Amino acid sequence: MAAHDWTRVDAGIFHDFHNAWIIEFRNALNGGLLPSGYYALGEQHAGRYVADLLTLHASSPAAPPLPPPPATGGLAVALAEAPPRVRRVLSASASLGSRRRTLAIRHVTGHRLVALVEIVSPSNKDRLEHVEEFAAKACSALELGIHLLLADLFPPGVHDPQGMHGAVWSLFDEAPYEVPAGEPLSLASYVALPRPNAYVKQAAVGTPLPDMPLFLRPDRYVNVPLESTYNAAFRGVPEFWRDVLEGRTPEV
Repeated sequence: MAAHDWTRVDAGIFHDFHNAWIIEFRNALNGGLLPSGYYALGEQHAGRYVADLLTLHASSPAAPPLPPPPATGGLAVALAEAPPRVRRVLSASASLGSRRRTLAIRHVTGHRLVALVEIVSPSNKDRLEHVEEFAAKACSALELGIHLLLADLFPPGVHDPQGMHGAVWSLFDEAPYEVPAGEPLSLASYVALPRPNAYVKQAAVGTPLPDMPLFLRPDRYVNVPLESTYNAAFRGVPEFWRDVLEGRTPEV
């Protein structure tokens, strides 16, 4: 199965799929992808921030820096040994990398928040203030040391002409991000460093979604299977809307 054109349906249909995809993400991460001591929770409040998926480590907030994930109990990959297979690797510019925001992200359990997964919804892009709010929250998370995986399955619009990744990255780099022709869907994995790095892939409607890295530490990540989790979530979409999304005439 390949990525669909979600502009064919209204926001409520994507919202339903979005919720199912997050559950499939959670199931895959907790089902063996994450190393021992790490776990994922869907749609949690973290301070004033509501994230689609949180990845946490079972340690107290005052604990020392996280040790490298163990070799067993998960599929964590060393960045130095196997760099993610992406088209672009971006580094924040020195001039913009020190910007600060005011959002403080905490988790009520006291377990350490290490990463977020965000799937962009139409409501994130329908107004300029919503784009700016999303980008500012992403920026704040990175500056607080929280890694981020972003999936934007909607083409750039009037309020995000470089896509949502472009909106986020504009807070770290003066050079505008250019979306390649024919690949309007953005997938980006951000490493929370003093000057963040971004591992970016662009995709097109009708093409399979690639695996993307989700960083647990600046030097360790797990590969998240976007395609298999997407397919599992799509199987639950009502048949009428599957027909619309796949270009067939729905039966009524």
